[in-house]
Amino acid sequence: MPGSQRTAENPAVTLRRRLANPATLLAPFVYDGLQARLCEQAGFEAVYMSGFGTAAALGRPDMGLIGLTEMSANVEVIARSSGLPAICDADTGYGDEAQVRNTVEMYQRAGAAALHLEDQVWPKRCGYLDGKQVVPIDDMTAKLRAACAARSTDGPLIIGRTDALAVHGWDEAERRARAYIEAGADLAFVDGIHTEADLDTYAQRLEDVPLVYNGHMLAADELAQRGFRIVIHSGTMVAAFEAFREAVRALKRDGTVPGVSGTAVFAEIAQTLNARI
Repeated sequence: MPGSQRTAENPAVTLRRRLANPATLLAPFVYDGLQARLCEQAGFEAVYMSGFGTAAALGRPDMGLIGLTEMSANVEVIARSSGLPAICDADTGYGDEAQVRNTVEMYQRAGAAALHLEDQVWPKRCGYLDGKQVVPIDDMTAKLRAACAARSTDGPLIIGRTDALAVHGWDEAERRARAYIEAGADLAFVDGIHTEADLDTYAQRLEDVPLVYNGHMLAADELAQRGFRIVIHSGTMVAAFEAFREAVRALKRDGTVPGVSGTAVFAEIAQTLNARI
């Protein structure tokens, strides 16, 4: 019976219970159902649905070209495929406070365990790109209050993300992160961490705030030592891109892909996917 092996517990409840454990939660970047399923098989406790990856899978850059319909549809794919709590990118919420409420309701119905909303001006840009702008802090806190009001009692965790670091520096990034927690967000997320010095500053300036870190700068144990509650690890997406790029280059150059073990892998892929039917 389809979905019969999926946990009956609300994914947000599962995630909240896991976050009661002080150990850092490591969630790999995924953007499709097979990746999510492989993360469950590997023993992870959660996955992160990447907005960058979701856009890339549709052949688009992460620059506001993918909207709520495409994103919420992928939330459902990711949540259904693994049964793990899915922490999901919800960009800016796709509009004003009314649209943010709609976004939260759609993500909740799709099975998101958590979602993050960012304070960029729409159309947003990937956190790794230059040229970002942020909305006034009062506009963002109003959106976060609307998001918290829209979820059910056991609905998804709300993460307040700020991209103010690249635009205004650390003082403003810290001010916003704290304001977003005061507005009701469960965790704060400062994006745009590009150096180990910034990583240490992030952990130290906001050590009393439950924090999300996005990146793959250090190994998971080193990130855990800095006290992050959730690490969404982008290394998996980078590795997938590099592996496929090298495979197609080799096929074009040499007429074969090195290291491919034959057709038996198709049976393994089918078994991986059938485990969720």
